[in-house]
Amino acid sequence: MTSPQISQLPEFTALKQHAEQARLWQLSQLFEKEPARCAQFSLEAAGLYADFSKNHLQRDTLTLLTAYARARKLEAQRDAMFRGDRINLTENRAVLHTLLRAPKETRLICEGQELMVLVQAVLDRIELFTARVRSGDWKGYTGKAITDVVNIGIGGSDLGPAMTCTALRPYGLQGPRMHFLSNVDGHAVQATLRELDAQTTLFIIASKSFTTQETMMNAKVARDWFLRHATTPDIAKHFVAVSTQAEAVAAFGIDTENMFPFWDWVGGRYSIWSAIGLPLAIAIGMENFRSFLAGAYAMDRHFQEAPLENNMPVLLALTGFWYREFFGTASHLIAPYHQDLQMFPAYLQQLEMESNGKQITKEGQHVSTATAPVIWGSVGTNGQHAYFQLLHQGTDRIPVDFIAALKPAHELIQQHKVLLANCFAQAEALMQGKVAEDGDPSYRRFSGNHPSTMLLMDELTPTSLGALIALYEHKTFVQGVLWDINSFDQWGVELGKVLANKILAELNGAAANHSHDSSTANLIARASAALK
Repeated sequence: MTSPQISQLPEFTALKQHAEQARLWQLSQLFEKEPARCAQFSLEAAGLYADFSKNHLQRDTLTLLTAYARARKLEAQRDAMFRGDRINLTENRAVLHTLLRAPKETRLICEGQELMVLVQAVLDRIELFTARVRSGDWKGYTGKAITDVVNIGIGGSDLGPAMTCTALRPYGLQGPRMHFLSNVDGHAVQATLRELDAQTTLFIIASKSFTTQETMMNAKVARDWFLRHATTPDIAKHFVAVSTQAEAVAAFGIDTENMFPFWDWVGGRYSIWSAIGLPLAIAIGMENFRSFLAGAYAMDRHFQEAPLENNMPVLLALTGFWYREFFGTASHLIAPYHQDLQMFPAYLQQLEMESNGKQITKEGQHVSTATAPVIWGSVGTNGQHAYFQLLHQGTDRIPVDFIAALKPAHELIQQHKVLLANCFAQAEALMQGKVAEDGDPSYRRFSGNHPSTMLLMDELTPTSLGALIALYEHKTFVQGVLWDINSFDQWGVELGKVLANKILAELNGAAANHSHDSSTANLIARASAALK
């Protein structure tokens, strides 16, 4: 017997009825009625501060939302993930990225293996290798130290390292320059290689299977470029791998002593804590990398131990669920007011949309509700001069997560004050709107009542960044539970890969595949003619 759809649960029905009134609430009026509203709807955890008060929430709302979460057995499903149960049902895998940042004394035995022993062994290898590269002890084929590191990967093997290295830029000033290649577009690889010296460049090829098309094509181009300057034995000094496929790594020319493994229980978009984080460790040093892990672990502990009513990832997830299901919001804006977090919205796009962009429940039924919204955004204050017009006066309601650091990593304090003033002002303006004044034309008025959540940290450090990423990882997991979907597979990306291989064969001269629609067949023909 299959479980009832979530929309049939009495707790969901109660939320639906409550939302009929909540949609009429004016946020500015809620503040007038509740002078202590900010204190009631804010909390601190793992070095982060979250203010939920500018959302359409009252205590009754949170009571109903947490009741729904408990009806979905959120606490039990959370515990199953941390315990190592195979909660990734479609791939029959455990989901244990949290173990990668746990203290080394943590014990977790899975299928007869003590997993922390494996984790620590890889961390120790990363630490040794990182120290050699950063100190100059690791030499290239002419005896020169490494000045540039190129990470070649895609998806989680690119977005995680690229985002974190950018976010922690001030901590990487003493390390080598970092470069990232993911796009199969040859323009990207050519532009990157043009800046490099083969004598002083190290390439990290990040692919668990060592067969990922985009990654391996870029890796082969990089190897061919390198061999125009050096010899085949020199590859071992300039190429390392993050993979589990020793045979394929060796065939490429990489010494398997310089292969850093990770495991099936680490999903790609959750893998920055694993050997996929090697570029970050090289960039900021192992001490800072361990602080990064510690920040995430602090958020893990909070997520495991805090009651749902005072649990930051849970409240972030419930608030997003509330708007998606009962206010009809189709997108969610991430607005970091910190230039070094410029890639964070893109990182969350993969984390949330690849995880929860699903329409089939864990039991194989079609979902009866909306699931993940579109995640988008960019740094403030740039967005204020672009799409914020739509937020203020457009026809859609779009919840916003504002993210800011109270202290900068520079000495331009007045500029940072201006940055924070804009961040706080936008949240206030979205909530309050602009009331009509005598003689005001209609186009100068806007209604306000737009929700936002404010996330603050003292400074953007390895520790606070680790906590911030873990916050959104757990938010994503919670929403998957609320929607009754598997957040840890991504079968939706497979069809495009299969069709791309068929089309590639035709572009390379194979006989035309007559199963294509007329549009695709025409596109292939035009491209084939242009590339002759």
